[in-house]
Amino acid sequence: MLKRSIFSVCLIAAGFAAAQPPNQAPKPFSVHDMLAMDRIQEFRVSPNGAEVAYTLSVTDLDANRRRNSIWLVRMDGRQRRVTPEGMSAHSPRWGKDGNVYFISDKSGRAQVWRIDPNGGFLAAQVTDLPLAVDSMEVCPSGDTLIVSMAVFPKVTLEESLKIFEARAKRKSTGMQYDQLFARRWDTWEDQSRNHIFRVSLRTGDAKDLMRDMEGDAPTKPFGGSEEYAVSPDGETLVFTAKMEGRQEAWSTNLDLWEVPLDGSAVPTRITTNPATDTSPAFSPDGKQLAYLAMTKPSYEADRLDLIIRDMATKRERRIVARVHADEGGDRSVSEFVWGADGKEIFCTAYHLGQVAILAVDVAKGTTRMVHADGSVSAPKALPDGRLVFGLDSLASPRDLFTIRADGKGLRPLTRINETKLSATILGTFEQFTFTGAKGDKVYGYIVRPAGFDPSKKYPVAFLIHGGPQGSFGNQFHYRWNPQAYAGAGYAVVMIDFHGSTGYGQAFTDAINGDWGGAPFEDLMKGLDAAVKKYSFLDDKRVGALGASYGGYMINWIAGQAPDRFRALVCHDGNLDERMAYFNTEELWFPEWEHMGTPWDNPESYAKHNPIDHVSKWKTPMLVIHGSKDYRVVDTQGLGTFTALQRRGIPSRLIIFPDENHWVLKPANSIQWHDAVIKWLDQWVKKD
Repeated sequence: MLKRSIFSVCLIAAGFAAAQPPNQAPKPFSVHDMLAMDRIQEFRVSPNGAEVAYTLSVTDLDANRRRNSIWLVRMDGRQRRVTPEGMSAHSPRWGKDGNVYFISDKSGRAQVWRIDPNGGFLAAQVTDLPLAVDSMEVCPSGDTLIVSMAVFPKVTLEESLKIFEARAKRKSTGMQYDQLFARRWDTWEDQSRNHIFRVSLRTGDAKDLMRDMEGDAPTKPFGGSEEYAVSPDGETLVFTAKMEGRQEAWSTNLDLWEVPLDGSAVPTRITTNPATDTSPAFSPDGKQLAYLAMTKPSYEADRLDLIIRDMATKRERRIVARVHADEGGDRSVSEFVWGADGKEIFCTAYHLGQVAILAVDVAKGTTRMVHADGSVSAPKALPDGRLVFGLDSLASPRDLFTIRADGKGLRPLTRINETKLSATILGTFEQFTFTGAKGDKVYGYIVRPAGFDPSKKYPVAFLIHGGPQGSFGNQFHYRWNPQAYAGAGYAVVMIDFHGSTGYGQAFTDAINGDWGGAPFEDLMKGLDAAVKKYSFLDDKRVGALGASYGGYMINWIAGQAPDRFRALVCHDGNLDERMAYFNTEELWFPEWEHMGTPWDNPESYAKHNPIDHVSKWKTPMLVIHGSKDYRVVDTQGLGTFTALQRRGIPSRLIIFPDENHWVLKPANSIQWHDAVIKWLDQWVKKD
């Protein structure tokens, strides 16, 4: 843990109360501590580089939700809240006038507000649009906003509002669809589209820059302002859109479009790559545009490379981020920012169980490591060449840090949860490696129980990540946090099996068509390797837990290793890969992973299908599912529970009617963790 300093004094003075009474001994970390952590979310650096505005999210257990406010931190660590108490606010942006602009629903629907950060808690509403604002940027000129809203194409904002209001008033509830998507993530489609508007700060007038387009910008369901960019001269907007019509549900083709900011012309498509193009960002001088692109259509986990486009000649160069010259040294870029001088681009990428900052030389295309310890997020460039970024780890939630471009001078700006963390006992952790499937080097993490005693044997919580192209690494997770199990007395083992990100695209691609093959082998060999290396692990008391692909793997393990684990926990996992295709919404995912549709390639869907091995199941299993999960539908969880019950296997089903693929509400998170720990205690911890 970082040492106490003037930063922690500032935090307490700013209103962060101590997490424990004086002289009370720290307690093992629990879900209550996890929810109590204040979360730094989106942040932006002021134009002069003197301050950072950020969204702070805190848990309100009484209201069963999180509440957001805007804070400022100076480069010396002093910070203060800038939005009024009780005002929900997020997405801070700096204006040319020195004000901080943000989104708030204080007036009844989400609109853009602003506040003078030095003028007291006096926020003023900036927009009064008929519909809610979803995302926002302030143009370099300072007199224009770019906002996105859900509207109906080819009609005015007022007409879109009338359509929404008429639907809300009608007595019939039937919804009609003539093409997919019918529903997506956790909502039924209503035929509205995300569109980008230019809003004048002088008049309040809004112009739909995409009025006649049928596509979405930002893209659904998670796209935001990172998917559009305004040129430094304020004349051009480049945005990411999906325009696939009836193929939308099985296509990953995103393209970049360009439109004059004054709306004098219709948008023009500037990329023709049949795979994903996204996240445009202009160079500081506006002469170049960088964006991220994949090469494989319909593959959402393909490697994202940097593309540099010359705005005058329209010529493009592809840069692959590489951490070394060996095979597997390529990295998929997650987020990026231009350096202040425009000579380098700083990007984040999963890297061997961490999320690192890489610096890419724009002219040469070479890559160097800047920082690779913990999980870095959202780097921002300072005028003096330094970077500001978020950093978290298995031992600490996200704080803001600065670092020099050469990777030296790492320094914290915030210590948001230092006092709260000091009231807990966390498990120490380390990374290990072993030889996995195909003779490849595979990485994993061990987290020791809180209050670890090396003379004792400990039960094991074996966590399996989802994705499947994901990673359980050096990160502070708010749904699958290994410290919650370490605090309950378990040693935690996590394996980044074939298919995981951060080890080169070939390693990620290895899971395609092999869901129950190499990944399963890695998991079993990884557990064996951990038990052999760490004598305090009790191989006779192990429980396996997973969600999404991890939930699928739990069902696969139930049939392939029925005697290996004392208990299983399956959250939002597929039981039947064939039926899962027809239930899910984003069809490109199963079509790529199983190399076709169930009718064109039925063998792939049957190759590693858990439902075909239910006759071998015997391990007690807790099944959890969200009813609003349209990615892995709740009938998969119900089917798993039915199979367990019919076979007489000890089992329990927990359904969350108001949750999607994730459990997000605080009270539900507490219930989830309490139920999972209780299940492990019942079946795993006992001698």
